[in-house]
Amino acid sequence: MSARPAFPTAPAELLDELLKSAKAQGADAADALLVEGTSSSLSCRLGEAEDLERSEGWDLGLRVLIGKRQAVVSSSDLSSHALDELLNRAVAMARCVPEDAYAGLADPDQLATSIPDLDEYDPAEPTAEQMIDMARACEDAARAVKGITNSEGAGVSFGKSTVYLAGTNGFNGTRQGSRFSLSVSVVAGEGTMMERDYDYSSAVWLSDLEDPTVIGTKAGENTVRRLNPQKAKSAQLPIVFDPRVASSLVGHLTGAINGHSVARGTTFLAAKMDKQVFADGITIVDDPLRRRGLRSKPFDGEGIATKQRNLIDDGRLTTWILDLSTSRQLGLETTGHASRGTSGPPSPSATNVHLAPGNITKIDLIAGIKSGFYVTELIGMGVNTITGDYSRGAGGFWIENGEIAYPVNEVTIAGNLADMYMHMTPADDLEFKHATNAPTVRVDGMTIAGR
Repeated sequence: MSARPAFPTAPAELLDELLKSAKAQGADAADALLVEGTSSSLSCRLGEAEDLERSEGWDLGLRVLIGKRQAVVSSSDLSSHALDELLNRAVAMARCVPEDAYAGLADPDQLATSIPDLDEYDPAEPTAEQMIDMARACEDAARAVKGITNSEGAGVSFGKSTVYLAGTNGFNGTRQGSRFSLSVSVVAGEGTMMERDYDYSSAVWLSDLEDPTVIGTKAGENTVRRLNPQKAKSAQLPIVFDPRVASSLVGHLTGAINGHSVARGTTFLAAKMDKQVFADGITIVDDPLRRRGLRSKPFDGEGIATKQRNLIDDGRLTTWILDLSTSRQLGLETTGHASRGTSGPPSPSATNVHLAPGNITKIDLIAGIKSGFYVTELIGMGVNTITGDYSRGAGGFWIENGEIAYPVNEVTIAGNLADMYMHMTPADDLEFKHATNAPTVRVDGMTIAGR
């Protein structure tokens, strides 16, 4: 366990002094990010607590710009001597690194002027005893499901942070956040006929975390359902993605429209702005202002105000995901998607993203399928965002005459994202449980490679 060092001065004063010193040493501009963090995690297996870890600390990152040259230096040592070294090193590096034509802080008129309260911080801090009780209750519920024979354990974690961002362009903002999570993984069967599965919950507020016994019971039932899997024959059939894996299809989209990929031309969607990319009626939303969202933020890593956007509107691609650097490369305005840590410059990243629900129930979505595959697990990362080619290992259940029939494993599903997106139908069962969310999704025309 690491102890938090004594903080030498108020965070805002420290950053202000650091930025003034950077300017005095020759920097044309600078910004600094200071993060105060506390985290704790515990694991429990077969009713016994195994690991309990806790950390507290500060982390500081300073970015210095001299002309079009920039350097970033970080440190967790906030003593006066360490800060002097950090400053000297950052200025010295900025004098000799190659120029970056797109580097630079936001103009003052681009900065956020108001910071809304998104209810992103829960001051609650569970004790070690409470965490043990949560993990045990979760694992006990999973092990109580008939057919469960072993456990890989349950885990509980929480973290909270305060982020201070300041720049010589006049921005000075603070935001706080918290995160709680609970998970469990168990095993069913014996010998070579064993199967495993899991369930988990994450939330910004502890009170929003799913009940431990509900999580455990789901994990147990998911695992037992997978016993005695069969093989599938190779065919071209409809595939239905369970919500916990359907979100990955949305994740591939946000990767393909990320400013870095677009600026480099390394995306199959490079020429698709304002064009039809998904089937009619499909809407995908990025909402950084969702209250208690897992990736919510009132301003981005460059001090730009954030706002809700439809990435896909009625099937049409409407925007890229941009920070200042990538927006300058593309001759566009930033979309306020800059994300950053203390050890590097900002880069674009999506926030809370969801695929809007459709108008059909999950039962009806499956009912029309004579033969198909219901996917609950994806394996491997065989997705090429340059070409859109998609190939991943999968497990789940065979669909026969419109109903879930029996478990299936050791198959590969393949297609191309461009085609998959155009043949996608969402159900109406969207739930906001993660940072990226999707309802059950049916995709027609994919290939299943089995025996």
